[in-house]
Amino acid sequence: MRARAIMVLGTSSHVGKSLLTAALCRIFAQQGYRVAPFKSQNMSLNSAVTPEGLEIGRAQALQAEAAGILPSVHMNPILLKPAGDMSSQVVVLGKIWGKLTASDYHLRRVEELLPIVRESYEILAAQNDIVILEGAGSPAEINLKQHDIVNMCMAEIADATCLLVGDIDRGGVFASLFGTIELLDPHEQARIGGFLINKFRGDVSLLSPGVRMIEDRLGKPCLGVVPYLPQLTIDEEDSLGLPPLQAGNGYSWSLSDEPTRPLRIAVIALPSFSNFTDFDALRAEPSVSLRFCSTPDQLTHADILIIPGSKQTVSDLRWMQGKGIDLVLIDHAPKGLIIGICGGMQILGKGIIDPHNMEHTGNVEALGLLAIYTTMQPQKITRISSGHLIGAALFGQPTPSLAIRGYEIHIGTTRYLEEAKPFAQLETDSGGETLLDGCVSHNGRIFGSYLHGLFDSDAFRHAFLAAARAFYNLAPTTHMENWQQKREDSLNRLADSVRSSLDMPKLFSWVDLTYNAHSREESRR
Repeated sequence: MRARAIMVLGTSSHVGKSLLTAALCRIFAQQGYRVAPFKSQNMSLNSAVTPEGLEIGRAQALQAEAAGILPSVHMNPILLKPAGDMSSQVVVLGKIWGKLTASDYHLRRVEELLPIVRESYEILAAQNDIVILEGAGSPAEINLKQHDIVNMCMAEIADATCLLVGDIDRGGVFASLFGTIELLDPHEQARIGGFLINKFRGDVSLLSPGVRMIEDRLGKPCLGVVPYLPQLTIDEEDSLGLPPLQAGNGYSWSLSDEPTRPLRIAVIALPSFSNFTDFDALRAEPSVSLRFCSTPDQLTHADILIIPGSKQTVSDLRWMQGKGIDLVLIDHAPKGLIIGICGGMQILGKGIIDPHNMEHTGNVEALGLLAIYTTMQPQKITRISSGHLIGAALFGQPTPSLAIRGYEIHIGTTRYLEEAKPFAQLETDSGGETLLDGCVSHNGRIFGSYLHGLFDSDAFRHAFLAAARAFYNLAPTTHMENWQQKREDSLNRLADSVRSSLDMPKLFSWVDLTYNAHSREESRR
């Protein structure tokens, strides 16, 4: 039997579609249904790896987690990764398919990919009771609508009833709801079962007159008003979810000599910053003050400097050099701690060689802080790996034997110089292949790793923070987070908020199901 379908559409990007889709996946799962997320086309530098070693959008991996199932490439058959030159790397069914400009993609290639999208959806629909589809941007982008395979076209394929989401935090929510529906064709308007208002702060009674008026104007019901949820430690889909970058002297840390002060961590906000969710677990630690920084003065007084993943490693290296951030890192190296993740590790090496012109032409000298060279390859490496650190120390501080786990998404391969010391020994989940990962500087103060999600492991993160605090003669922290439990609690908190805010019986009636109001309480037992 083919799955029933609900589609979450938005009046614009970043109105909360991804998290609301995750919430609905959790709610339907708690009701005992087999449910899966689906987004035909995603544009994001935040990606994840499936158990088969295929790349999908990070949001769909989170939604699968909310549904209690493993992520599948069919949940996001097309992933667009912006390349910074008005083009994107196109990932189809988890593998690089090509690099195209926006016009080439929308005008020439979309229809070519639609059969792949349709097949992936049908595979999910055959395996599940419910599929929760997520749209992209707005369904009313009239300049792109003819070649749009992610919004109303997909709703038609899935025969989905659509829930339109407006974000009151952005302002103009009633106008955006009204304008979106007005710009749809009549048969598309008929698919909109209702709308909701998201991220509301304040007294909902003050909003009620406007809700009644817009219901009358649209002829559509409001299913509810979802409150703004602060400190929700769940993956954001794109960089719009990052804390705002600040500039100038106002961004400096408040200095303290107290041994109990937070550890100050600066993550360099590269123009092609990828997988910024790598640092969510660190941000959640009460003993850490983590900031995303884009100028040299913002790095002042940081204890740890981190270069994160990058979609355009050489371009981001040159950006750092143009800003003078490279000089800050070189100056910090003899006295402080530095980390590079994926592309950030490549930047910390001796040089980057690109014989196939994947990102640039010729050889580029890097920062020279790690004894490695990177060679760019046409094939992308995507895999989930686990293993252990080589050596029993971090930052020169003794640590217990540490297991680590994460996922790789990169096109570079590493060549170690004679004096290089690898960071870890890993085994891939898929084939059990043993391999070396990363590099550690001779003084132990700098390390790099290809592993995204490295800090999600509680044991590694706790040992990392303990070693860094000991390096700076700071007092041991009195509390550290259980990150996986915190994520699970956040998903349940999100689902509980959506459940209590929306007319769930009406939503369930869209797919001819009866809502059991007691299912959440029973699942807690």
